[in-house]
Amino acid sequence: MADKKVIFVAFAIEDVRQRDFLKGHTNLAHCPFEYIDMSVKEAYDKDWKDRVRTRIRRSHGVIVLVSKDSLTSTGQKWEIECAKEEGKPILGIWVYTNDRTFLAGVSTKEWTWDTIGSFIDKV
Repeated sequence: MADKKVIFVAFAIEDVRQRDFLKGHTNLAHCPFEYIDMSVKEAYDKDWKDRVRTRIRRSHGVIVLVSKDSLTSTGQKWEIECAKEEGKPILGIWVYTNDRTFLAGVSTKEWTWDTIGSFIDKV
């Protein structure tokens, strides 16, 4: 793969450490994707939603970090719906080995670099 892909990462704020781990992977020279971080600590307003939608549109695909906290994360839910509306490929990744939370409409798999790499190669 010659060009890097732009991947949007949707996550619950409680899973910020797992997001950081994924982000750290992008610092490696062989990493096949760039990372877009739209996390905020303030209320989700229209400007935030407009910026997120623009970045999702510019991305090749979306990785959803899935945990029990995903069930109550309104921002992450909105990002997932936005990705679906924009027709972006979505990969759900369970971020904890002992948490297999089900998110309706998100195909979720175990977190392996092979799984993530395969997804990125296909987008």
